[in-house]
Amino acid sequence: MFGIINFEVFLLAAILLNITPGTDTMYIVSRSISQGRMAGIYSALGISAGIVVHTILAAFGLSVILTQSAFLFNLIKIAGAIYLAYLGIKMIITKNDAKKEQSLPKQSNKKIFMQGLITNVTNPKVALFFLAFLPQFIHTNSGTTTPIPFIVLGLTFTFTGCIWCLITAYFSSMATQSLRGNSRVSSILNKLTGIVFIAMGIKLLQTKQVS
Repeated sequence: MFGIINFEVFLLAAILLNITPGTDTMYIVSRSISQGRMAGIYSALGISAGIVVHTILAAFGLSVILTQSAFLFNLIKIAGAIYLAYLGIKMIITKNDAKKEQSLPKQSNKKIFMQGLITNVTNPKVALFFLAFLPQFIHTNSGTTTPIPFIVLGLTFTFTGCIWCLITAYFSSMATQSLRGNSRVSSILNKLTGIVFIAMGIKLLQTKQVS
């Protein structure tokens, strides 16, 4: 159906890949621990929106550019690393009010969503993963290629991933709710989150282009 083969295998693989701890999981857990449930949820939704963007890019062949242009690949990689470092430094130097963190305004939630989206979109490793993973489950002997199989598989991957991310955000925030009530501990959690973001940026810089 839709030119997709072994969909059951893909679904199982997608679930296993999503529950395997990675950069996105680390990002969501860090947000949830330092800023609470809503911050984790909006981060999860932002990450999921970023995966949708990667799905669209892969479906229409735009992600292939990343494997062909070293300049563009490195540009996106550096931009993503700088953005993560910026978020990390900002969290380290910003003074936090525990009560304020427990009741984030809508604007802050919107910013957290956008930060999650940008963090995912500017990670070329995700685009390369989609190009390597999705074609394995698409029938290529028909002689014609349409974006529909990529979109269906990508959205399936996004849906299963979003559910897992939301569960991760919920339980991470619940486990540390009492700690965030202490302004001193809340400040320490934010600084630790900032350090994690900076480390993620450094790790992103180590991503290599697929030839």
